[in-house]
Amino acid sequence: MSKAFQYWWASWSGAAANIFVGQVEAPLLIRPYVSKLSNKELLILMTAGMATVAGSVMVALIAILESSFINQNLIQHFITASVLSVPAAIMYANIMIPSNTITDFDENKVPKVYNSTMDAVTRGSSDGASIAFSVGTILIAVIALVFIANSILGFVSSQFGFDLSIEIILGYLFAPIAWLMGIPWDEAIIAGELLGIKTTLNEFVAYPGLATLDNGELSERSKLITFYSLCGFANLSSVGILISGITAMAPERKDDLIKVSLKALVGATLASCMTGLIVGIFI
Repeated sequence: MSKAFQYWWASWSGAAANIFVGQVEAPLLIRPYVSKLSNKELLILMTAGMATVAGSVMVALIAILESSFINQNLIQHFITASVLSVPAAIMYANIMIPSNTITDFDENKVPKVYNSTMDAVTRGSSDGASIAFSVGTILIAVIALVFIANSILGFVSSQFGFDLSIEIILGYLFAPIAWLMGIPWDEAIIAGELLGIKTTLNEFVAYPGLATLDNGELSERSKLITFYSLCGFANLSSVGILISGITAMAPERKDDLIKVSLKALVGATLASCMTGLIVGIFI
């Protein structure tokens, strides 16, 4: 596979791991090599991480959605979405950084990360706690910033007799993309607003919004397309989480991670939307 796609095996292994584990856990599988990755390979890793959802998150989302998708095999849909999104993420990463540079590293010499089993246990526990703390603080900070921005927009817009928020603005921006995915234009703004909610907040806010839509707001076909396009960690919080998580593994790559982070967010969002487009062709 690495020869077919002309990538170093570590980058696509990390990308493929996102099908099963989270966006921070996947890079841990290739931790000894993270510091050696090129910017393009870092972009592949980050884009794939934000274009998929972790297995544990799938279980939580199924509990939220099962009442709205009664006749659907949700776990099958989630796994299908993640499998389709990984190659789409790699494709968009290639478009954004079209370099052919492949990391040259001796695969027979695996860098030694830990000196002993006890060292692995203690450092692993410390790193895990640090990453978990960073994830929590970043989520709180981003949600707070979005709330402040929405409060300002709401106050200003109310003076002119209408309501405005970041989600509403992104809803109109995403509406053409939703239409291109195959959702009728009269439903595209609703789907676009859900995509906007996922991008500014997270999927745990967007999916309940999809589940609580009134009958008739979205057709069953449009709901399924939207379901697939929402399947991913592509949001503002995830950018900070990935930068923080991977920086803990390779502190010297922090500047490079920041440099490619916005591209990763855009690429992951488009990858999830492409998955929705593909599903729309077959249903």
